[in-house]
This record gives sequence, structure tokens and C-alpha cells, in this order.
Amino acid sequence: MSNQVQAAVRELLPQLAERAKSVDEKGRIPDDSIRDLIGSGLFRMLQPRRFGGTETDPARFYEAVRAISGACASTGWVAGILGVHSWHLGLFPESAQREVYGRDPDTLVCSSYAPVGRITPVEGGYEVSGRWGFSSGCEFASWALLGGLVVGAEGKPVDFMTLLVPRQDYEIRQVWDSMGLRGTASDDVVIERAFVPEHRTVRNFDQAQLRTPGRKVNPGPLYRMPFGTVFTSAVTACVIGVVEGCYESYVNQMRDRIRLSLGGGRFVEDQFAQVSVARAASEIDAAALQTDRNIREMYDYAVKNETIPMELRLRARRDQVRGTERAIEAIDILFKTAGGNSLHRGHALERAWRDAHAGSLHVANDVERGLSMYGRGVFGLTVEDNLV
Repeated sequence: MSNQVQAAVRELLPQLAERAKSVDEKGRIPDDSIRDLIGSGLFRMLQPRRFGGTETDPARFYEAVRAISGACASTGWVAGILGVHSWHLGLFPESAQREVYGRDPDTLVCSSYAPVGRITPVEGGYEVSGRWGFSSGCEFASWALLGGLVVGAEGKPVDFMTLLVPRQDYEIRQVWDSMGLRGTASDDVVIERAFVPEHRTVRNFDQAQLRTPGRKVNPGPLYRMPFGTVFTSAVTACVIGVVEGCYESYVNQMRDRIRLSLGGGRFVEDQFAQVSVARAASEIDAAALQTDRNIREMYDYAVKNETIPMELRLRARRDQVRGTERAIEAIDILFKTAGGNSLHRGHALERAWRDAHAGSLHVANDVERGLSMYGRGVFGLTVEDNLV
């Protein structure tokens, strides 16, 4: 089934690429693109089988996200984020999954995981209020996964949770006006005193310990993997994909270019240009190969139902943030050597440069924090973080 999905995605790439400039200019992905992606089966790749999903090897999912991102960064970003939520929902109690997928297995879920919500325990569940930013693709979703702090009797935070909230309980505030990833429409989600029943919550500590309630009904290997790897890899897959697509476009454009300065001549015969292309290609390959290796090793442990070593979880986080960093280094090399024409607003390289840099600012791509965690682990120190 994953091969069929990837083939369907490949057929969509020319159309998505043709729409990319309009997506950037209008700040919105067209409904047709989302319908096409739904039809391809992409959003079901990480979805539980019991609710119409295919529970695909996650490495195949990230490959598809990279391909889409190479055609249109905003579409790839939203595809990766909404697609990985199908996996996250599989960690929730069965009743929550049934509420979302029971009537329509193609239902989409957005998110904003920052713990900005105020969660107060009440009978049967929680009362939640807050305003969350950066909810990519929220206009296409019918539910939202939102982070918040549980407030105790003394008014102090006592827990960190993720809540599942239906569309009728939140408002979308259209605030997104960014330099890059403009079409993601990553707007704000606002809630004032909504009730969330207990079964629509997951404690982040339990999530990090790989003991979420959804594993009881979704025993497959996909749901034995850590959130800190599965979610963050979707973010990095998009950034790498944007740069992969930019690299291909760059090489195709530069093959026939004649310099008007620096002594003239064909661009491809300039050894400095040759070195730049080699450096960029190497960084892109390293980013993709390392992240794929870690996902596959981790998935192998899950398939065998063996404990995933913390050393591997930390290595995956290390290479995930470095994957983004390497992709940024590669596109900076390309941008630097492309010449003045690439500065024009709407130029494919200019747009990719903006999109890649915008994606690199996601909290999952905090390079120093990710590398510091790996270093702590190597030195035998305790590592406590929800993104491992």
C-alpha cells in the first residue's frame, strides 16, 4: 500500500509545483491540493488500521513528505504536520480515536503543542482556556491537538498534557503573515472555557515513557515509537525536501547559464561553482541518509517489540536537528552562488530559501538544545525532555 501511496503522490507533484507560486502569493493552499492529498492516501499512512489507516513504515511517509515539499514547501509542510497527527491520535484512548475517525476516516487534525493552555481539573475531565499560535493547516482540520499545563489547587502547574478538541469548541484567528511557508496559514487557535473529557487527553510524561493508552488497541510497531522522533522528523523532512527540490531546480537552471561578469564563460565550467554544488549535494545527502537510518533502526526495534535504546533516541534527535541545519547550509550555498536574478520576488530559489529558513525556526529544530541533549547522554547525565 505504501508503494501505491508514493506513486499517487508522485503523480501529484507537477500540479503542486505549478500551484506553488500562487500558494506563496495568496498565503493559502487551495482546497484542490488537500483533496488530492487525501485521495492519494498520504494522510492515512500513519493512521491506525482499525480506523482505515495503513500503519506504514514511517520512513516511507517522510520520503513522501520530502517529495511534496520539493514541489511546494507550504503544501509539504502541512502534509507532514497533518499526516503525523494521524499517528499521534493513535496514542489516545480508543474512544477518542473513534470520535475523530468513526464517521469519516479522512478527518484531519491540526495542532499547537506549546503548553500555553490553562487546564483546570473538573468532574469528568478538564476545563481549558488559551490562545495557541502556529497551528499549520488548521483551516482544513475538524479537530485540534493542543498543549497545556494542568493547574493545581494552589494555582501552580502540576502536569503537562495534550488535549484533543473538536472544531466547534475553538475559534481560528487569521494572523499568519510570514516571510516563508506563507501558504501554511499557521493561524491562532483560541478557546475560552471549553470542557475536555478525560478520554481526550494524554499526559506528556506517559507519552515520553511510551506507555500511552492507545497502545492497548493499536499494538503495531508504529505506536511503539517515541513522539520526540516521529513528530520532529516530519518537520525536518519538509525542510530537507524543500532544499532537495531547490537543488534540482538550481542544477537545471545553471547548466545553460552564461556569466555576464567575472570574465564571462559558462557557469558550469567554473570550478568554484562545481565545488559549491558538490558541498550542497553532500549536505543534502547526509541530512536525508542519517535521518532515514535512525528511523529505520528505531522501527526495527519496534517491529521486534524490543525496547528502543535511549542512545538511539538521542542520536535520532541529534541527526534530526543536524538534518535541518545541513539543509540550511546547503541552500545558503546555492543562494550565494546563484547570482542577482535569484533575488527577484517569486523566483523559485528565493522562495525556497525563505521557506527553508522559516521551517528551520520551528521549536523542533532547536539545534543547540538537540545537540546538548545528545551530549548529556554521552556523558551519562540524565536527559529529561518531551522531544526525545
